Amino acid sequence: MSAEGVGAPLPRKEDDRLMRGRGLYVGDIRLPGLHDVAFVRSPLAHARIRAIHVPDHCRDRVFTAADLDGVLPIRAVSGLPGFKVSEQPVLATGKVRQVGELVAMCVAPTRAEAEDIAASIVLDLEELPAVHDMLAAREPGAALVHEHWGDNVFLETLVDVNIAAALDAPIRVSRTISTGRQCMAPIEGRGTVVQLDHRLDQLVVHTASQMPHIVRNGLSECLGLEQGRLRIVSPDVGGGFGYKAILLPEDVALCWLALRRGHPVRWLEDRREHLTANANCREHHYRITAYAERDGRLRGIDCEATVDSGAYSAYPFSACLEAAQVASILPGPYDFPAYRCRTWSVATNKCPILPYRGVARTGVCFALELVLDAVAREAGLPPEVVREKNLVRPDQMPFENITRKHFDSGDYPGALARALAAIDVAALRDRQRRGEADGRRIGLGLAIYCEQAAHGTSVYSGWGIPMVPGHEQACARLTPDGGLELRIGAHSHGQGLETTLAQVAHEILGVPVARTRLVHGDTAMTPYSTGSWGSRVMVMAGGAVAAACEDLRDRAVRIGAHLLQAKPEECRFAGGHVVGPTGDVPLEAIARTWYRRPQDLAPDTDPGGLEVTAGYKPVRDSGTFSYAAHAAVVAVDPDLGTVEILDYVVVEDGGTLVNPLVVDGQIFGGLAQGIGTALFEEMRFDGRGQPLASTFADYLLPGPAEVPMARIDHMETPSPYTRFGQKGIGEGGAIAPPAALTNAINDALAGLGVEMLHSPVTPHRIVEAVLAARAAPARARDAA
Repeated sequence: MSAEGVGAPLPRKEDDRLMRGRGLYVGDIRLPGLHDVAFVRSPLAHARIRAIHVPDHCRDRVFTAADLDGVLPIRAVSGLPGFKVSEQPVLATGKVRQVGELVAMCVAPTRAEAEDIAASIVLDLEELPAVHDMLAAREPGAALVHEHWGDNVFLETLVDVNIAAALDAPIRVSRTISTGRQCMAPIEGRGTVVQLDHRLDQLVVHTASQMPHIVRNGLSECLGLEQGRLRIVSPDVGGGFGYKAILLPEDVALCWLALRRGHPVRWLEDRREHLTANANCREHHYRITAYAERDGRLRGIDCEATVDSGAYSAYPFSACLEAAQVASILPGPYDFPAYRCRTWSVATNKCPILPYRGVARTGVCFALELVLDAVAREAGLPPEVVREKNLVRPDQMPFENITRKHFDSGDYPGALARALAAIDVAALRDRQRRGEADGRRIGLGLAIYCEQAAHGTSVYSGWGIPMVPGHEQACARLTPDGGLELRIGAHSHGQGLETTLAQVAHEILGVPVARTRLVHGDTAMTPYSTGSWGSRVMVMAGGAVAAACEDLRDRAVRIGAHLLQAKPEECRFAGGHVVGPTGDVPLEAIARTWYRRPQDLAPDTDPGGLEVTAGYKPVRDSGTFSYAAHAAVVAVDPDLGTVEILDYVVVEDGGTLVNPLVVDGQIFGGLAQGIGTALFEEMRFDGRGQPLASTFADYLLPGPAEVPMARIDHMETPSPYTRFGQKGIGEGGAIAPPAALTNAINDALAGLGVEMLHSPVTPHRIVEAVLAARAAPARARDAA
């Protein structure tokens, strides 16, 4: 490891401008003639549109679906057998299917004026029964979100691997486990600014997006424009987490408006829009049964899983992204011989469920890890023993699990052992037996997960969706003074790519990180990419940057050898210099020769010069498998329902860590979100499909006082398939906390006969469960 190369814990270079308020976000863009847009949104979850009444004085500034000639609805397609396509109109036609669905678009010189116009529009809606419960939505006679489907199921899947062999196991534990609907809540909401570049006859779309090239695909399809007429620019993005990984109907509407009006237009999402209309995720329901031997060894898992997908499938693909993965990833890091899982992706009158950090894995980890603790209680074993008996072992690597997931490397039992040692389980159990002076109860919770990341062509091609990753490309170019410019098609929304990709380049070329610039987020200037999702960028873009820099290094060696009057095979590259038999020449001199003194070049010099675009795929593109063991210690007040996190340990393995400091930041950030999932965050709906939170007074987020200073222990088991052995790790911190914390709460309250099976585990739910457990003996006496 060099001082700035792969493995160096460098502070993020982008933080200097971001912490000084010098970032450039969509909301910072100011253009001559810019007008603002406000949308009229449906106040009802399910209703027929009878009329839209627009006052005469603003008719020329209000647009409805009838005005959008030639604009096609958003269609997220899939080749998965049985998948039903939902057509999402850009502005509602016929009926509305969720609270917050776009009905009309209002434009004015300022946002305040646009909102005043929106407030003057009267909607005549015939309310229909709302499909608000995903389980009831599958029952006969349920109202239909999309009448022509005949039911409310986007997709049903089934995986069955010899489940019959497990049914006679001596231990059979069944639980019904569920997770609340959430909002992602990045600091920056969505936003779009569109202008028409008359010189290039091109729409320039500034949007806070994780995947600008995919947005261009979708806009081209909806607007009927060739892609050359669309340029997507993602500036700084203030948090994405998956929420900014889709095409927005607002994007399509603003593009149409800019073409129609000829001047720039802007829409910036406010927090009420974010919470009530746009940003839901993670509503899962599991009926899960674990079969095990008396010694804790698993015989099999049987599960029925339902995911509330909302009214539409967002482009490129969202409705089945969670449920369709549940069946394949539910086994997690455990090795057992029998398995069955049936899943349903259900349409309801709620906003579309969107990918959120840890897509599907947070719910899967929650269900599996809670039921493993239940197995441990039934077997009379410590929960860590049940896990030790069933985890994939390092000597099995590479390992094909029961759903044919290919684990590339790792030591899962080793991670668990290190977490247990850090917590000091014996001392903790002794403290539990002594009890707390203040009457609170102490509990220990464990959770282990694995995360398939950096999925490649072989994984996504079978889904038949409009987003299949191929070779990731990167461009590397030396500047005339020896600096380095990198261009990638993925985009950073907090991962520190301006630093970490510069470290990859430094590893190969020796150019100082401070002299390396990353260009990304602009379809006009970067190679095509499916973008930033699935913890893929460090594997894929990191590999592509390495490939481009290696090609650039080889070209530099040939030029440097000529300057040294040596043969290329007599020279080598080291520390930013070409070293020959009689001396060396730095990259700066090589760059200066190519750009400014071409007369000094050899006649047969490669005419491609010092700019290279190269592509990369891992040796095996089925994904890397990162993982972690989380251990949480909590104190629970059974009378107040409050939970204090006393200690939290994360032992993670992301393969070779390009920058451990950046990884720490990712883990801490994910942990904060996982704590929110576990204890605070829930978007509830009433029986009419109305969201019950519209501000952060109603939707609770954890703050600094609720997030402990976790202890992070890095393991590094390199992947055998990637350029440096790195694995995707950006989502990991958010996956395990709900399971670890809920298991800790259940451990604390076990003596009271309480078991929590729904997240978030709020004080109200804890008190309710404790009171019910205390009343149970009295009810039993009365019954007797």
